[in-house]
Amino acid sequence: MKRILTSIALAGLLVTGAFATDAKTNQVNKNAVINAEKKAQQNNQLITEAIDAIRNTQDALIYLNGKEAKKAKESLKKAIADLSDVLNRPNPPYLLPVDLNIEAYQFAGNIDTIKKAVYEAKILVEENKLPEAREILNNLRDEIDIKTTNLPLATYPAALNLAIKYINEGKIKNAKDVLNMALSTLVQINTIIPIPLIKAQALITQASKIVKKDSKQALKYLDEAKHQLILAEALGYTSKSATTYKMLKKSIEHIENEIKAHHKTGGLFEKLIEKIKEFKEKAITHTTK
Repeated sequence: MKRILTSIALAGLLVTGAFATDAKTNQVNKNAVINAEKKAQQNNQLITEAIDAIRNTQDALIYLNGKEAKKAKESLKKAIADLSDVLNRPNPPYLLPVDLNIEAYQFAGNIDTIKKAVYEAKILVEENKLPEAREILNNLRDEIDIKTTNLPLATYPAALNLAIKYINEGKIKNAKDVLNMALSTLVQINTIIPIPLIKAQALITQASKIVKKDSKQALKYLDEAKHQLILAEALGYTSKSATTYKMLKKSIEHIENEIKAHHKTGGLFEKLIEKIKEFKEKAITHTTK
């Protein structure tokens, strides 16, 4: 029987030489990904009571298999009590996170690398060599992957109460079936956050903060932001936003020209930051299993 295990795997962050940048720009890129990982952890705080409820459910199954019905009922009552604590809180969530895994994949190549890999993958697909094609495409990732396993609060407690009812009636097989079914209803949500868009947003924001005192560095940040957008588009990260990659790059180029002409850019930056934020948020994908 699989036990719930909390695990967070944070991949090492590497700044590659595929696109030459200065140390300050590299640091902005690195901090952007680190902060995104921290935010992902904060947004998916595990619910201790839900974890305990699942463990108690698993213990109840073990007791039932060992023909220890009394201990099984005790474990289930503990599980119900754990979930009651959550239910009594203001606005309890429908899904309770009980397991979290975060991995960051940093792409080490450039645009030419992507084009070559895509071409090779297409050839392999045409030859029906799908495992080899998948291996190539799996390397074309620049993203933070978040996998959360969640307990459905609306249905899980009812299943535990039904299991207790069956135990009281001596219907041990029915009780075990209900508990196994309850454990199988755990919902996994996979979230993918494109790293180039995280970096682009951070670079643009940082450029807006320093443009008055260090316009040269601000231009470097904006140039790297354009590169990150090109990379994101080449890697196939799409957004449901009305804004497009082309529009974002044009907006950056407009600000660059205004900076070089020593014009004020405050309003332009505000609009661009709002656009890139919306674009990034709508490029984040969520899938449920």
